[in-house]
Amino acid sequence: MSAPVKFYYDLLSQPSRAMLIFLKLAKIPFESLPVALRKAEHLSEEFREVNRFQKVPCINDNGFKLSESVAIVRYLANKHNISGNWYPKDVKKQALIDEYLEWQHNNTRISCGLFFRLLWLNPLITGKKPSPESVAEHQKRVEDTLDAIENIWLEKNSFLAGDEISVADIWGACEIEQLLLTPFDFRKGRPRLSAWMDRVRSSSNPHYDEVHKVLVKMAQKTAKL
Repeated sequence: MSAPVKFYYDLLSQPSRAMLIFLKLAKIPFESLPVALRKAEHLSEEFREVNRFQKVPCINDNGFKLSESVAIVRYLANKHNISGNWYPKDVKKQALIDEYLEWQHNNTRISCGLFFRLLWLNPLITGKKPSPESVAEHQKRVEDTLDAIENIWLEKNSFLAGDEISVADIWGACEIEQLLLTPFDFRKGRPRLSAWMDRVRSSSNPHYDEVHKVLVKMAQKTAKL
């Protein structure tokens, strides 16, 4: 029997949270190896040996090193012959999941991620607030992305790739949850998105709540400032 896959992550990383939920739901044996981004542990020479891009999440599967969460989930799903709805073998169902995962890079991930950085991370690092113009510009991108999820991706389906939850939903929801660290209410005026977020959470609990504990605590702390 091979050793458990070594999984490097930080719970402030959206794809790290998604990958951790997937590993637990799919019951894939793994060794938990947190990397503290806030302490710049990912920039150490030691971590460079783990991941040449010095980012999380990443894995070391008995000497096989891989970064990029979407590549990792596809690799692990194939290697461990994951059955069911998370990343099914049926080529058409798989293609619909991949369609969202590919779309996400230039939409959910980039718009929500940049907005989070602008309103929360950059001020924390620099001590400077963003300009109202920059906030309005980035918020418009977030709104356009969330409206596409509301009106296109969820127009006829309960989940992003059909009527069953899949890794597409886990990856999408974890990106959107990052907005908890901003004043923006991503649920307001989006009933389909709001109901979908609730379905994703209930369908993947207790793991969903576990990996978001740190984020929720930080959001509550930020709201008091």
